[in-house]
Amino acid sequence: MADPMNVGVNLEAFSQAIHSIQALRSSVTRVFDCLKDGMKNKESQEARERTFISEFQDNLHSVNRDLNELERLSNLVGKPSENHPLHNSGLLSLDPVHDKTPLYSQLLQAYKWSNKLQYHAGLASGLLNQQSLKRSANQMGVSAKRRPKAQPTTLVLPPQYIDDVITRIDRMFPEMTIHLSRPNGTSAMLLVTLGKVLKVIVVMRSLFIDRTIVKGYNENVYTVDGKLDIWSKSNYQVFQKVTDHATTALLHYQLPQMPDVVVRSFMTWLRSYIKLFQAPCQRCGKFLQDGLPPTWRDFRTLEAFHDTCRQ
Repeated sequence: MADPMNVGVNLEAFSQAIHSIQALRSSVTRVFDCLKDGMKNKESQEARERTFISEFQDNLHSVNRDLNELERLSNLVGKPSENHPLHNSGLLSLDPVHDKTPLYSQLLQAYKWSNKLQYHAGLASGLLNQQSLKRSANQMGVSAKRRPKAQPTTLVLPPQYIDDVITRIDRMFPEMTIHLSRPNGTSAMLLVTLGKVLKVIVVMRSLFIDRTIVKGYNENVYTVDGKLDIWSKSNYQVFQKVTDHATTALLHYQLPQMPDVVVRSFMTWLRSYIKLFQAPCQRCGKFLQDGLPPTWRDFRTLEAFHDTCRQ
């Protein structure tokens, strides 16, 4: 039966270790039996002592041999990779029909998934706490009731102002082409073409970026009816990675008071991918790792790193 715990334990070595423990106990028992029986009847005192010492030494050698074998097998057994505080649920792994009811393995997977979710939630919380989105309980209460509610002026920017901001950003980067369209009313959608490297679909709400999708330069970015495809992912893993990093960059560049600065900062960061397939990793110095180029760009220095080297 397959290992239900999936924790890196060598079951064959574990079985051999159990047999080795039994052999060690038998050897120790023979030692005590030898001491209990003492010297057997022989023709002379010297013969009895010599026989006793020889038998006793043989038994001690057996104990030493079995103990060394047990230590060797204990190193082969391995240790659980993680301690899962699942308490009595470990009894589920004893189910003889585990292949039909893999409850315990599914429980372990759910536990690992919840741990990863908690870890990434902590990272996201740390990124958001670094920004200027500060809310305090002291702002709520009686004084808050007396103050008139501020109107979200930044959400009702005129389309002409948004067009002017995008046009200025387009002029800043000669190797970047930005095409603006409004297929659904006032909300703008940008098609950013970065050299002959990639294309980025940017969905905006006023001057706030809601979503980004990165695709290859030769990939189709339109649907059958001619609209920008804002839902389909890239067919290439490298651009899927860049899409994930771009989503992380949106969380990093947050300044609600000056949304034009946020858009300009994000476009500056996006421009650093012009050498996606030419820049080596700044940590390991390699161009490829697991078949992928350095897809991460530092938010401040814009240096290239592999996803695993940036930690």
